[in-house]
Amino acid sequence: MYDKVIPYNNKLAPLYIRNSLFTLLPEGIEHIYVIGIGSNLINGDSLGPFVGTLLKNLYPGHLTVLGSLQTPIDATNVPEISRLNLPNNSFIIAIDSVLGNPKIVNSIVVRNGSVLPGAGLGHDLPPIGDCSVMGVVLENDPSVENSLFYTNLNLIYTMALQISRGISLTVRQYFNYPSDQPILL
Repeated sequence: MYDKVIPYNNKLAPLYIRNSLFTLLPEGIEHIYVIGIGSNLINGDSLGPFVGTLLKNLYPGHLTVLGSLQTPIDATNVPEISRLNLPNNSFIIAIDSVLGNPKIVNSIVVRNGSVLPGAGLGHDLPPIGDCSVMGVVLENDPSVENSLFYTNLNLIYTMALQISRGISLTVRQYFNYPSDQPILL
């Protein structure tokens, strides 16, 4: 399994994310779906919806976003999202906040393969995504559930900006948009 770990505050993080995603995209993809998983009510779980909000309406011919601050995809509706029947030649990038090893807390991890939403909190939900971009927001610790409410929102927002810029650069390059096309609106 491929894991690229990127410090969230690295100025080149969007380029590292783009490079990682670009190597994971198979040839012939006609549309990319970003599925932003998380809650708009819990700081530490809002990374996916933030990314979805930042990417919404960008590159509408090649990028569809599911999950935003306005319409989040959380534990209540992940099962129906996992059953979506998407067109052939589609690629799904799942975005989620995760708990992790203390050495990679405050990092962005790009992984070839799906994410298991809610796994850090003991939820048994279906896997989502052809690849996943995860923000490691807290240490994997049994007492962390309440800490998610008080996670630094600047950390979440900065991660969301970096991930959104990286995905935007990926779409722009993969589908040959002009280089003066804005990477975020």
